[in-house]
Amino acid sequence: MNKQIYTIALIAIVLVALVACATPTPTPIPPAPTQAPASTSAPAPTTAPAPTSAPAATKPPEPTKAPEPTKPPAPTAAPAQPLVFLSTQNVPVEEQEKMRTVILKDFTGAKTDFIADAEGAVVDRIIAEQKANKVSVGAIGVLHGTFPNLLAANALEDLTPLVSKLSDRPIVKEFMTLGKLGTDKQYYIPWMQATYILVANKKALQYLPANAKIDSLTYTQLAEWGKNITAATKEKKIGFPAGPTGLMHRLTQGYLYPSYTGGLVTTYRSDDAVKMWTDFKAIWEYTNPQSVTYNNMQDPLLSEEVWVTIDHTARVVNAFRNKPNDFVSAPAPAGPKGRYYMSVLAGLGIAKGAPNKAGAEALIEYLTRPNIQAIYLREVSFYPILESALPADLPEYVRLEADGVVKQSKASDAKVALLPIGLGAKGGDFNKVMQDTLTRIVIKGEDIKTVLNDQANQLNALMTELKAPCWSPDPPSTGACQAK
Repeated sequence: MNKQIYTIALIAIVLVALVACATPTPTPIPPAPTQAPASTSAPAPTTAPAPTSAPAATKPPEPTKAPEPTKPPAPTAAPAQPLVFLSTQNVPVEEQEKMRTVILKDFTGAKTDFIADAEGAVVDRIIAEQKANKVSVGAIGVLHGTFPNLLAANALEDLTPLVSKLSDRPIVKEFMTLGKLGTDKQYYIPWMQATYILVANKKALQYLPANAKIDSLTYTQLAEWGKNITAATKEKKIGFPAGPTGLMHRLTQGYLYPSYTGGLVTTYRSDDAVKMWTDFKAIWEYTNPQSVTYNNMQDPLLSEEVWVTIDHTARVVNAFRNKPNDFVSAPAPAGPKGRYYMSVLAGLGIAKGAPNKAGAEALIEYLTRPNIQAIYLREVSFYPILESALPADLPEYVRLEADGVVKQSKASDAKVALLPIGLGAKGGDFNKVMQDTLTRIVIKGEDIKTVLNDQANQLNALMTELKAPCWSPDPPSTGACQAK
């Protein structure tokens, strides 16, 4: 599974013609008849007056035209409905603002209402609207692993007819295949991709362990690096996004567990997992205790509370944007099973029965244009799903971050782990198992084997309830994925 992934829009005017009735020509009034003059005494004979000519005959008025019947107004085209674009991506307020004011600014296919929310809330709304037969959602932007649940709920439109309209853009073929969800139909169009990388302040480089290179670091060396930094500065300068809305659970799922055990669910309580948690406790010894409050790592990097970290590309980009001369990016560390990293692939679908399907299709066409994909990379650090090379005019801070992404995907020992698949609204419960495991082992200091056995049982119960099969890096399963 080496290096599979790097480079992932009516107005009718009505005219009513009213024909005015013609006004009749006024009838001329005939002159009054002339009376004979009164007689006088002994009048001298007079010549009788000439008879008064009879008035000229009056021309009868022209007949009044009957008014033409008023034409009924042409039917007015119904105004296009607003497009509700519901997404589990770009949830942070800053990213939502970028989405509305920059990325969607030139989209004219429909008036778009972009709504970003947590995965559970998004899935619940879509399915509830389908059950009630009152669909308001149009376009759907979620991660690859969320689509199977929407398909199982019969909540997705078949986008196969749309594929031919997008044939002019080089979308990665493997991503398009994933969008079929194991069928012969296209249920989502790839939208964007992201990953997590290591970021370090240049001040920390002098404390790297002997013979260690930042581009080929191991987790054991990361612990040594932290120890060296603490010895020199008397401060714990490693940091992780372990706050309430941080993404530490993704590091556990796609980095630590696969790198040490070659799996996730099936190997959750294995001896390899015990070794992994033992090594991570050694790293945590030199980790800033404020990590349990960090929801993104760009802020502690900029304040220099933290010198070394691993986080989502969208959540460290401001470090490179604000202080491009201070930081370097690199691949995540490797473990005994390889340098696993998580590919975060998001797609665009359309809710079944969407009230403005045409607008949703136009939005998908818009968001997959190469120039819009480039804007997305510049603004929110999600990477294109196109096979073409990165734009040549990228800002320097984007290139600095992309350097680590490229090195990670091209590393000789790189292996890809997928996001959880088929969990739907229960994704939060799955993530909680990971977080609770870390809290109990690393922060509370409980016995590793006891915690892993307890948490694995909870994991098995959840997977059984969901009937969710295994996903990579775990081997395929015929039923619910289970911890051994």
